[in-house]
This record gives sequence, C-alpha cells and structure tokens, in this order.
Amino acid sequence: MAQNVNITSKGIQKVLKNYNEKQAIAEYIWNGFDANADQVAIDYVANELGHLESLSIADNGYGINFERLQQKFDPFYESEKAIQITTPKHTSKMHGRNGVGRLTFFTFAHTATWFTTYQSEKGLQKGRIQINTGELNNYNHDFSEAASPTGTTGTRVRFTNLRMGLQELEVSVIPFLINEFCWFIELNRNKNFSISINGEPVDFSSNIRATETFSIKHPDTSTTFNIKYVHWKENLHKELSKYYFTSAGEEIYKDYTTLNKKSDEYYHSVYIDSDFFKDFDFRSAENEHGQVTLFSTAKASLAYKFLIKELTEYLRSKRKPFLKEYADRLIENYEQEQIFPLNYNEPANSKQKSELVALIKALYELEPKLFSALSIDQKKMLVRLLGMLLSTQAQDAIFQLLNDIVAFTPEEQDELTEILTASR
Repeated sequence: MAQNVNITSKGIQKVLKNYNEKQAIAEYIWNGFDANADQVAIDYVANELGHLESLSIADNGYGINFERLQQKFDPFYESEKAIQITTPKHTSKMHGRNGVGRLTFFTFAHTATWFTTYQSEKGLQKGRIQINTGELNNYNHDFSEAASPTGTTGTRVRFTNLRMGLQELEVSVIPFLINEFCWFIELNRNKNFSISINGEPVDFSSNIRATETFSIKHPDTSTTFNIKYVHWKENLHKELSKYYFTSAGEEIYKDYTTLNKKSDEYYHSVYIDSDFFKDFDFRSAENEHGQVTLFSTAKASLAYKFLIKELTEYLRSKRKPFLKEYADRLIENYEQEQIFPLNYNEPANSKQKSELVALIKALYELEPKLFSALSIDQKKMLVRLLGMLLSTQAQDAIFQLLNDIVAFTPEEQDELTEILTASR
C-alpha cells in the first residue's frame, strides 16, 4: 500500500539541506532514544575497497505503531514549516519533533527500510516501512507479517545503496556521534544507556578532559546536592554547556550554565542530583505567595540560590587554568601571524611588549569573546590600540573602551580594574 503526501520530495530535501550524513545518522539515534530506547546499535559491513555494503541502526524502543502510522508520517510533509527539526530547551526527553529526522537518510543512502515491532491491544505487531530518496513524499508499508509472541519491541532501520565509505564513517561520523551523545549518555548513566557499533560499546570517555564528583550542602536547610562535573575536550554541538537537575537519577530540568557561550571553548556539563528537585518549580522565580523562604520550591528559594552561587564560583575556578593555557596559545598564534608590531621585537621595546602581552592574556582570561572571530587586520588593530593606550598610561580609557564593548559584571569590572592598575 502506498500513501502520498503533500510537499514534494525536492521540497523536503530543500528544507533539510543543511543536514549532512553525520547529523542524519545522529537523528536516527535520537529517534531511538525518543522512543524510550536505552540501547541503540549501529552495524555495518565494508568490503575490501572500503565501501559500505550495509548499514543499519537498531533500538529497543516501543516501535512504530501501525495504527498511528498516518499521524506519524503525513504531518511531516504538509508544509516546510512542519518538518523543521527542533531541539527542546529545558528537557532531554524528546529531542526531535514528530520523528522528522528519519527523512534525512537521503544525505548518505538511496533507500531506508524500517523493520519495527510494537505492542498493540492484540499483542505484538510487526511491520515494514520503506522510503526512497527520489520519493521522500511517498512511503510504502506492510504490517501483515505476524510477530513472535515472545519477541520484543523495537525498530531497525536498514540503509541501502550507500554513498558513504568506511573511512568517512570512522574518521568523520563516529567522532561526531561521540560529541553529540556523550553528555546524554552521562546523564543516563544510572540507566545504562548505551550506543554500540558492530557490537562494541562506544567509548564516550574519549571526549572527557576532566571529571569530578562532590557534594554541596546548604547550611541553613541541610539540603544536599550531589554534583558531577565533566569538562569536555570538544564542543557538544547544539547542546552547549548546561546544568542538568535530576531527582533519583530522573531529569527534571536543564538550563545553560553561567559560563555558557563565552567564546572560550570551555565545554562543560554539570549534573546535579537531589530530592530537592522532585517537586521543584523551575518555571517560577518565586513561590506561590511571592515570598522567598528557606523551604520554597522555586528558583527564588535560598537553597537554590546558594547552589547556583557555589556552582558559579566552582566553574570559574575550573575555567581559570584552562583560560591561562588558551591565553598562552593565543599569544603563540599572534606571534606566528605577526600580529605584534615588528619594532616590538627590538630589545629596547621588550618591556613594552611584555606589558602588552600580559594585558592581552589577562583580558583573554577575563573575556575571551574580545578576541574571537577576528580577522588578521582586526587582530592587528586591537593589539596596536591596546599598545598605544598602554604607552600613554591611558588605563582609564582602556577600561571605558572595554566596558562599552563587553557588558562586564561588577566582579569582572573589579578584576579589570586590578589588571589595569597593575600595568601602571
């Protein structure tokens, strides 16, 4: 049986044009976890020439219900807006919307076939769904095959006529998947979530730079928060750096950390588990009476404010040595790119250069964003401007200039004042 839908195949590809094979495969894994799976298995076979002869992604989720098949597939194609893939902001429980990620296979294969088993009122039901790249707006399905009464639910997607080789899979796709899912696997570690490739569990620790576990206790209420901090080597794609608030291991809420998006490549996740979050209202800043009390269960509660303050200070302490390291790399890059004026290399100007280097390092540690995404000419202009202001002892002008460019916090303003005072 074939079922046609509204938007054309080319229209679907146009909307999903920004997806590549790495992101597409990630979407199939997300579809499995969205279906309540805790195990996702990637299996492939390559020939002697390094070409992929087969590729499949299987999960032990609840499967695709035939009775809801039309609801699950047809809405994707009704309009370009309807098939945009979105990521939830404050929960990790549902990554995609309507499972649209299953359409992205056209980036690396000609055909995708789903073999699925789901639980119905009549017992286990089994079916097959197939879509071709040339007809993304047309799916074929057959749910007439009987399922074994002793089987389990789940879905396996088989991709055929692959346009991807073994080297691309191993060098590009698998590292991408490690960065995409490392934070999620860590979040669900107590549930034994895993992703395997040809039967071997993926080692997500390869993206871990450092990790630490500790507890924070609010002195006035004796509320205890159990913390796990992870400093990642590489970015987490769209997830960025976040706090994950859990109770008995179940995610309640997530939000960006105070050091997220600082343009410094300090990628981190903080997992916070406490019974305190079981009935916590993260949407409100105050309790129902609009008052802050020791035992209120909203963001205005004293225990929550204490927690965030302690974590902010902790993250800043962890970030400082990391930024010092990157500040040294910044100076090395500036030397290689010949950003400093040539006369600064003369012995007579060594003191002036050392003061400028010290100021640049200190400013980078304070606000890396000042030095990010600059062209060679912009780097030279910034360095020369700072050098001129230093030579004229115009520290107050430097402070005003930088404070106008970057919205420093009061603490950062104090730190900047100390930096400039030391250069007098």
